[in-house]
Amino acid sequence: MVRVQVPATTANLGPGFDCLGMALKFYNIIEMAQVSSGLSIEVHGEGVQDITRDESNIVYRAAMHLFKQVGFVPAGLRIRLLNNIPVARGLGSSASAIVGGLVAANVLSGNKVSPRELLTMASQLEGHPDNVAPALLGGVIISAIVEGEVRYLKIDPPPGLKVVVVIPDFQLSTRAAREVLPQHVSLGDAVFNLGRAALLVAALQQGRLDLLATAMEDKLHQPYRASLVPGMKKVLAAARLAGARGVCLSGAGPSIIALADSNMELIARVMKDTFRESGIPARALVLEPSSIGARALEIKSRLS
Repeated sequence: MVRVQVPATTANLGPGFDCLGMALKFYNIIEMAQVSSGLSIEVHGEGVQDITRDESNIVYRAAMHLFKQVGFVPAGLRIRLLNNIPVARGLGSSASAIVGGLVAANVLSGNKVSPRELLTMASQLEGHPDNVAPALLGGVIISAIVEGEVRYLKIDPPPGLKVVVVIPDFQLSTRAAREVLPQHVSLGDAVFNLGRAALLVAALQQGRLDLLATAMEDKLHQPYRASLVPGMKKVLAAARLAGARGVCLSGAGPSIIALADSNMELIARVMKDTFRESGIPARALVLEPSSIGARALEIKSRLS
């Protein structure tokens, strides 16, 4: 049996639509074992009511994709999911499932697939690399798809940086969040985001937290998604006033993250209270970036 730990992720970081993502120290655990026959899937924690337990399960589908690529045919599989990452909240739950399924299947079948090949597989299954890349590799990942392959660079976040995550009490599917986006944007908005995305990468590399407020601004997706997240604009503004270095929608939302190096509890409380004023209950977590991506924790003879 293999036991894999996969971090939550936050994508875009404001202006880096579909090309920036960061891993967080908040994990799902995937346990997988080959058994004599059949398929058994257990789900514990987040997603108990939402996650399927048949062949449509994302972890199972990712595992079978890898098995097919390497020519491995398991007699049967038992999968156990221990989930902390909430489903459909913009924190990479589907990416963690895909990456966890691929990594676990790779270990079970003899580690025949390289990390780079795993990243390509994960990006193909997810549709874009912004979440799966940091889930697999850790850190902050800047990525681009070139002729079907993911080209990327990894940087480590500045020491002392914390991530305040405020999670509203409703789900928002990535599909719905993408449907509100325009197919074409103005040259001005494109230039706005290009400058800020470049500034954001440099600010994180050089520890210039004073630049994050500007560097995390966006005009390509957040203005359009604001209608799907009640109170979003007010929460962003409140976080800045409370001392956040930078703040943005996490992935497709509805969660919102604030990057900070002080006043984390105040920032969390203010963001939750502002959501509540719009009629939306929310919970908050204060997390750290994770420099480590998915990893196999241990291998046992059977599931515990």
